[in-house]
Amino acid sequence: MRLVLLGPPGSGKGTQAVRIAQHFKLPHISTGDILRDNVSRNTELGKKAKSFMDKGLLVPDELVVEMTKHRLAQKDSQKDWILDGFPRTVPQAEALDKFAPPEVVLNLFIESAELIKRSAGRRICAKCKAVYNIHSNPPKAEDVCDKCGADLMQRDDDKEDVVRHRIEVYEEQTRPLVKFYTQKGILRSAYSAGTIDQVFERILEALKHSP
Repeated sequence: MRLVLLGPPGSGKGTQAVRIAQHFKLPHISTGDILRDNVSRNTELGKKAKSFMDKGLLVPDELVVEMTKHRLAQKDSQKDWILDGFPRTVPQAEALDKFAPPEVVLNLFIESAELIKRSAGRRICAKCKAVYNIHSNPPKAEDVCDKCGADLMQRDDDKEDVVRHRIEVYEEQTRPLVKFYTQKGILRSAYSAGTIDQVFERILEALKHSP
């Protein structure tokens, strides 16, 4: 199966991508990982990408596409894969179609208010990196890690105003992909509110009739 995973920030894409990859025995390919790998190995593409990242700029489509193309040409991912974080825009999707067209696209959808609540409620241990949520998985003592007793913190990108901005960017840049893949007849959808297990069951149901 060649699967692309779509969904707004906070929809649980990363968590579910790992479970889907394990269940179907697919290589899990994250564009964030590809980017970091190229930068750490100091490849030509990595050097170019780092020049944008160091200035706080988005890495241009053509570089992200080229890195993804190189990754999908590797032996473990020439036939099957799950792509997490790519494509993000219609031009990226059109480029992907030219060298590795997906067979199915899974869209995780959830209300914006739930996304904001979920992300803004997240707290991370400053020491052991355990993750909590003040709404669904609170620590026993407020702002104190159950495991090591260190202080919990809220990441800057989990603050409400930042989360709202990320959702706006997603709606503007990535939401059009839902229409793009619907027109191709390969889009499946799963509601991503609820427990991790509940969402995964919906995903399996949505993928039942996929290639």
